[in-house]
Amino acid sequence: MTQLVVDDLSFEVRESRRRKTLEITVDREGELVIAMPAGTEEQVLRDFVTEKRYWIYQKLTQKAESRRRLPQKEYVNGEGFLYLGRSYRLKRVANDAQDAPLKLVAGRFQLREDALPDAREHFVGWYSARASDWLTTKVGEHARRMDVEPAGMTVQDLGYRWGSCGKGNRVYFHWKTILLPRHIAEYVVVHELVHLHEPHHTSAFWRRLERAMPDYEQRKSWLARHGIEVEGV
Repeated sequence: MTQLVVDDLSFEVRESRRRKTLEITVDREGELVIAMPAGTEEQVLRDFVTEKRYWIYQKLTQKAESRRRLPQKEYVNGEGFLYLGRSYRLKRVANDAQDAPLKLVAGRFQLREDALPDAREHFVGWYSARASDWLTTKVGEHARRMDVEPAGMTVQDLGYRWGSCGKGNRVYFHWKTILLPRHIAEYVVVHELVHLHEPHHTSAFWRRLERAMPDYEQRKSWLARHGIEVEGV
C-alpha cells in the first residue's frame, strides 16, 4: 500500500521495518505522509488518522498560510531587516563610504550603492557568516549540557526547514535562523540536538526535548505562527 485516502485526506504511505510507531507529517507543500511499521493493518492507519484529524487540519492551515506570497525587499532607505529578532533600518551609502558592500553600523545596515544590484546576495552572505559564528557557539553550549557530540555543523539554505540532523550526526541550520529572536533560534538548536538521541518525532523525542528545554512548546508555537515573517528577505 503506497496511498491511503480517509475522507478528504490523502496520504503517501511509507513503510519501515525499523519503525515502531505511527507518525503523520505534513511537508511544506501540504502533502500528507504517514510512516508505519512494516505490516501495519490498514484499519489501524485509518483509526490513527481519525484520532489525529484535528491536528492534521491545523497543520494544513499553517502550511497554507506559509505559502502565501510575501512582499519582496526593495532595499530602500529606512526598510527594516531582521537580525536575532530585532529590526534594523537600511541606509544606502556612497561607494567610497565603506570597504565592505554591507555592514551593520550603529544600529543600521549600510549598503553601498554599487552593491544594490546584488543586495540580496550580500545580505545572505552577511547573515550566513553571522549565523555560523552564533550557532557554533550555541551548539557547543547546548551539546555539552545535553551530553551529545555532533560531528559538525553547517549553515546553508535548507529551503523550508529551519534545521536538520543528517547522517553521521552532523547538524544543519538554515541561514535564516539568525533572523529569529535569540530564544527561538536556541529552540531550533536544541530541537536538532535532541535528534542525535531520537531521530524521529516520537513521544520519546518530545519528552527528551522537554527535559532539555521545559518551555519548548511556547517557543515551538511562536515559530509555527511567526516563522513565515522572516522569509521575505
